[in-house]
Amino acid sequence: MTAEVAFHTGVEDKLAHTCRLLRKAYRQGARVVVSGAPPLLQRLDQALWTFEPQEFVPHVRLRPGERPAQAQGRTPIWLVEPGAAMPHHEVLVNLGPERVEGDEQFARIIEIVSREPEDLAAGRRRWKLYESQGVHITHHAQGAAS
Repeated sequence: MTAEVAFHTGVEDKLAHTCRLLRKAYRQGARVVVSGAPPLLQRLDQALWTFEPQEFVPHVRLRPGERPAQAQGRTPIWLVEPGAAMPHHEVLVNLGPERVEGDEQFARIIEIVSREPEDLAAGRRRWKLYESQGVHITHHAQGAAS
């Protein structure tokens, strides 16, 4: 059972916010799985290479049916498409509109919710599901909208 879910709401730029979050996680030695739609993960993959010119956030992308090379096992950030096997169950960052299958196995979940109406509505649904299961939720409102 997940110990904690943190909602980051009112996020103006999901990719930039996620890049900063992953950079912080990497600096703190955390191991993170990021889940979302393949096109969004592709953009995140590219953004992690370019958002800070003088820094590198080590990451690897995992698609359904792929098996990571043994040397990739130490990689701290994993961009995992729906249907792919999870490389670990430490921290999960969800960029998608639905809960991630098997998310209850993670010690910590971070839900990123933009200001877009559809994303806000999906975030509220996920919040209610976690709440109904008795999961501890923390809220980090970004900017003026939340």
